[in-house]
Amino acid sequence: MKLYFSPAACSLAVHIALREAGIAPDLLAVDLATHRLADGTDYLQVNPRGYVPLLELDDGSRHTEVAALLQYVGDSAPGAGLLPAGIPDRLAVLEWLTFVSSELHKVFSPWLWHKETADSTRKAVKEKLALRFAELDALLANRGFLAGARFTVADAYAFTILRWAPMLGIKLQPYPQLEAYLQRIAARPAVQAALQAEGLVKP
Repeated sequence: MKLYFSPAACSLAVHIALREAGIAPDLLAVDLATHRLADGTDYLQVNPRGYVPLLELDDGSRHTEVAALLQYVGDSAPGAGLLPAGIPDRLAVLEWLTFVSSELHKVFSPWLWHKETADSTRKAVKEKLALRFAELDALLANRGFLAGARFTVADAYAFTILRWAPMLGIKLQPYPQLEAYLQRIAARPAVQAALQAEGLVKP
């Protein structure tokens, strides 16, 4: 299995989930500015959309989209508890996956990553994120993880996207429960291994 990734991009969520599932993929780093791999390969020949993550399975098939890949990883390792099999627990995780995708991921990106984004748009985006951060802060005062007491693929996704806040100059200090949540996840051995493999923290 191969995971095409870029350090700290949303592909980190899939990387974390794979390690939590006990799956060690071959990692292929993509330079998103040039769409080249380390060996010079044109990534657009691999994925015409040009973005990450892309997961190449052992049968050679290639698959994209973070939320879909996280569900695949969760179903591939049922013993890891990353995606419960039964309703309502599974529904709760899928709900949070969708929330992270639409209410966090696509609010951060592309708007806050591009210099040409208008100041009025940046202000509106940050105001919306502040509402979501406050909602999560209140939720996490009463539970350890998004869907309850256990870490799931939804947490891998949320952790990855929320890590973008300080990179973009957005302070999370007003949300102490959210900060504590991110620290809990960062301390997990599989998460540390993924961060180290991507060069995001020192061994």
